[in-house]
Amino acid sequence: MTTEDIRGTDVSLMRPQVSAEAEHYADTYTTPPSAAVAALLEETQRVTPHPIMAGGIKEARLLQGLMRLMNARSVLEVGTFTGATALAIAEALPDGGRVTTIEMDDSVASVAKRHFDASEHGNKIELLLGDAREILRTLDGPFDLIFIDALKQQYIEYYDVLIPKLSERGVIAADNVIWFGLPWNPEATDPETEGVRAFVEHVRSDPRTRQVVLTVGDGLMLIWPNGTGSA
Repeated sequence: MTTEDIRGTDVSLMRPQVSAEAEHYADTYTTPPSAAVAALLEETQRVTPHPIMAGGIKEARLLQGLMRLMNARSVLEVGTFTGATALAIAEALPDGGRVTTIEMDDSVASVAKRHFDASEHGNKIELLLGDAREILRTLDGPFDLIFIDALKQQYIEYYDVLIPKLSERGVIAADNVIWFGLPWNPEATDPETEGVRAFVEHVRSDPRTRQVVLTVGDGLMLIWPNGTGSA
């Protein structure tokens, strides 16, 4: 999620999709973040106007679990923000693993870089600054895990460029596909909500892939190649 996302959206239409009690229960029984990630999240709360844009620990732990199952060594993140998810991913990577993360906002990227440099896992992280649509075309891949959490109206562009760069057993995780319940609210017609609507329809109609939408956080769509023998 980015500042640009929130600016164009009528926040009065946003509604939580899971009760506060259920969220508290899930948080209680999810392994807490490392000290380094917790410190980064604490600073994010203090210094950024929209700390909600930082990746949640439940999503980060889910990504770590996927990485373990697929023995991931090469990860790409589109949308760094202050770097909490990238740092959690780096902590789960084996020696020699790499996470490449892209951010267009210098102010939040500077926070991320400082925390990356202070971490013992910082040598696994490559932070690239600029427009993700341009940068993605320069990356070779293949990537075992791709995490997309940037401008919603650009999700389809990211997806179409990245599908050929996904490893054979790789997974794309696209964040915020529930988007506060706005995609099924007919009153919500802002560019970000329309972007989410278009993206999930685009993926559903793509015969190259299979997908599932999880209601963790603000909605996470997992997408993987439709290989021979897939149901």
